[in-house]
Amino acid sequence: MSLPDDLKTTPLYHLHQELGGKLVPFAGYAMPVNYPMGVLKEHLHTRAHAGLFDVSHMGVVSLIGDGADKALESLVPADICGLGEGRQRYSQFTNARGGIEDDLMVLRLPDRLSLVVNAACKHQDIAHLALHLEPKGIKVVAHADWALLALQGPGAAQALAPLSPEAVKLVFMSGGEMAVGGVPCLVTRSGYTGEDGYEIAMPADKCEEIARKLLAQPGVAPIGLGARDSLRLEAGLCLYGSDIDQTTSPVEAGLVWSIGKRRREEGGFAGDGVILAHLKNGAARKRVGIKPDGKAPARAHTEIQDMSGKPIGEITSGGFGPSVDGPVAMGYVDSAHAAPGTPVQLIVRDKPMSAHVVALPFFPHRYFKG
Repeated sequence: MSLPDDLKTTPLYHLHQELGGKLVPFAGYAMPVNYPMGVLKEHLHTRAHAGLFDVSHMGVVSLIGDGADKALESLVPADICGLGEGRQRYSQFTNARGGIEDDLMVLRLPDRLSLVVNAACKHQDIAHLALHLEPKGIKVVAHADWALLALQGPGAAQALAPLSPEAVKLVFMSGGEMAVGGVPCLVTRSGYTGEDGYEIAMPADKCEEIARKLLAQPGVAPIGLGARDSLRLEAGLCLYGSDIDQTTSPVEAGLVWSIGKRRREEGGFAGDGVILAHLKNGAARKRVGIKPDGKAPARAHTEIQDMSGKPIGEITSGGFGPSVDGPVAMGYVDSAHAAPGTPVQLIVRDKPMSAHVVALPFFPHRYFKG
């Protein structure tokens, strides 16, 4: 398949081609959906060993200045002021309607906050940050000359140890500036597969050098977007634009855990009236796991009905879960039907397919917490 001429490329574009990656358009970039191993084996390899993902299309942003934490709290519901040095937190940019404009990771460094935002939203996120924070004296720096790699799986720490012994000491949701293969990098112990692992930000001109060093470690294989999506789906993690968007609140999305206790009491972020009302009174709909009873997968936008045939929601992500060896899906249903075990029907090709609501995740998280 020929790719549109206006697609951007990451610093690993030529390495993806060398490794036999199948490149597809994604968020304005030419990205590998899989390599010759194939999506299913790449998924299982990551669960058993370690997978290297190119996530350089995502955005890395620094917030610099006194009070950056307090200023950022006006845009997100997480407790940023209470975030300790070297610690990382997940949150969302919310809007006045309580919806989610994007989700992000926030790391506190000694001299700044470091953010990672989604590829498709990064330009609007940077403009949003500049509009609201720069008048407060906060400098917003978008690192367009940085690249980002994710190393995920139970073998990630062992693979990274020869290149960065310091990184092995990190625990889940922590990070800092440290060398990887002699290159100054920003390393966090985090990721979006449900596995132990790291995200490594580095100067773009050093990305291929570091990627080759990581791929040379025993057990490390290149992994594409296809397996990344099935891994995060089994882990029950939201994909922005599919499972969360401008119309879903963090409470509806089951992300209450990411809203700080103090923030729940004080508010002070965009859409706080809607979100705090959802916290107090409950939301009309909830994100749930859906397990089809047969072997056929249910894709996004599949209608969910109750057992009488009444529409109660829609699938937002769905497919085959290689680790659970069966179809898995997530979606939103009326809260009255959100309890695990509730039988539902999925309308696939105009025919009802039996399924039931299940607790998330489909596959246990295996983060390293020390």
